[in-house]
Amino acid sequence: MLIPALIACFAVAFIAASQAEVEQVDGLRVRFNAEFDPQTLPREEAAPVRIKVTGSIATTDGSHPPPLRWLEIELNRAGQLFSKGLPVCSAPLLQSTSTEQARERCGSAIVGSGRFRADVSLGSEIPATGEILAFNSRDGGRSMLLLHFFASVPVRFTLVVPLTIARQDEGEFGTLLRTHVPRLGGGLGSITEIGLTIGRRYSFAGKRRSYLSAACRAPAGFPGASFTFARARFRFESHRPIRTILVRNCKVRKAP
Repeated sequence: MLIPALIACFAVAFIAASQAEVEQVDGLRVRFNAEFDPQTLPREEAAPVRIKVTGSIATTDGSHPPPLRWLEIELNRAGQLFSKGLPVCSAPLLQSTSTEQARERCGSAIVGSGRFRADVSLGSEIPATGEILAFNSRDGGRSMLLLHFFASVPVRFTLVVPLTIARQDEGEFGTLLRTHVPRLGGGLGSITEIGLTIGRRYSFAGKRRSYLSAACRAPAGFPGASFTFARARFRFESHRPIRTILVRNCKVRKAP
């Protein structure tokens, strides 16, 4: 099943795909999708996976969507995030940097990459597209992610979004991802599409490690399982919150 950071990263906006979840409240439509690869996994021992998250935000009347301000995502208790021995990056190193500069400063801490679109309202909608980098980071000794957004055409801007990762001791969801999204363009801009892939293999203490790993915890004798992957709450400026739940399937890998 899935992983604590996988959505993290996507959690800043959302797109359409074959299994995308769509929620609509008061004229605001959120599409959200997350897929993991491989989908066939061991029943007990966690194996490396990569996560692709896509999503979009739009209004039903075509007007400028309100900016996303707060995000909370609870993730299934199964799944692992392992970052011990992986270099870390800090937000101050990424502020006001291009994608190339961010790579130069913190390339060893990159755990994901992708692309995004933002719409800036300046009398008319001005679209801007750019790249995303996801960096391993720490906050008071706890694991976290830093998402670095950079666009240069038609407007140049850098946005650094921290995602804190906290463990929960009880219930179906064992990991909580939380972020306060900084204002884009003085509040005139909104991220409207995103596509982000998270996953990295690296060596530590003489062993190969995976930033994300998972098992398919199907009951004994069953070839697979359906599970609640995530429960999310999106809060926008001057708009009611939108909540969504992702359910996904996995298959059990046969023992060699």
